[in-house]
Amino acid sequence: MPGFKARPPAEPTVLLDDAMVRITRWDFSPGADTGVHTHGWGYVVVPMTDCKMLIEEDAGNREVDIARGAAYRREAGMTHNVVNRGEELMSFIEIEYK
Repeated sequence: MPGFKARPPAEPTVLLDDAMVRITRWDFSPGADTGVHTHGWGYVVVPMTDCKMLIEEDAGNREVDIARGAAYRREAGMTHNVVNRGEELMSFIEIEYK
């Protein structure tokens, strides 16, 4: 595809994975993304930095700004790609409940 530039991948670090939860720290350099994925479990996200996200979904793209320490929750079944649209390192903790 002309003009297409591959993004660097976000870096996941699994902090805990047991019968109850999987907790992953996601670190994004500027422009990095998770790749398109579908969540098999409900989850909570807690930003470790101020986050300037681009959320790419079938229904369209959304720009989302979330302050460090804020939190949000989503149900299982969410399909999207998360991109760091900012110019600084972006990091959050994702807590999936099994």
